[in-house]
Amino acid sequence: MTFQRNIYFHWWTILKKGFNLKKKIFVAIYYPSNYEINLIKIFKKINEGKIIILLPVIKKGYSLDFVPWTSNQALLINKYGIPEPKKNDRKNYFPDIILVPMLAFDRNKNRLGYGKGYYDRYLNNLIKLNKKIEAIGVAFSFQESNRLPISNHDFKLNKIYTENGFVKWEYLCLATFVDLREWK
Repeated sequence: MTFQRNIYFHWWTILKKGFNLKKKIFVAIYYPSNYEINLIKIFKKINEGKIIILLPVIKKGYSLDFVPWTSNQALLINKYGIPEPKKNDRKNYFPDIILVPMLAFDRNKNRLGYGKGYYDRYLNNLIKLNKKIEAIGVAFSFQESNRLPISNHDFKLNKIYTENGFVKWEYLCLATFVDLREWK
């Protein structure tokens, strides 16, 4: 199975088993930059009408909105050189699942982002609003670090996903990877 197909299989399994697909599920992904895992290619294949793909749109004040996006819609380049949907009158949605890009992660589910705090600010605001969200960091396994510097405003992720599956840490803090095909 190819790398992209393997990741697609994992995410499709997560969505099918983890959520009631009788209602709409809003999944926030990101447009890859700097050699990040390309979720766009993976989620283009998911044609389930109940799964709504959201992409971030940068707003003033270092904040984000997430708006619906389909692969046939044009994207504009933002001030950081990252493609994003044209906001205009498109409604902002709160995601059920948010897949968060990162430069590095550690065993405590901390992430190192690109330094502006967009995702930390957004996720912390959702918690203040009592919104339930599954925040999953997405990275390659080589991006694991022993310990990352953290501050009070950093958001701790629920899970971390790599090309090998979800990361599970043993008692001795050695990272192992869980293959979703073993979960029943």
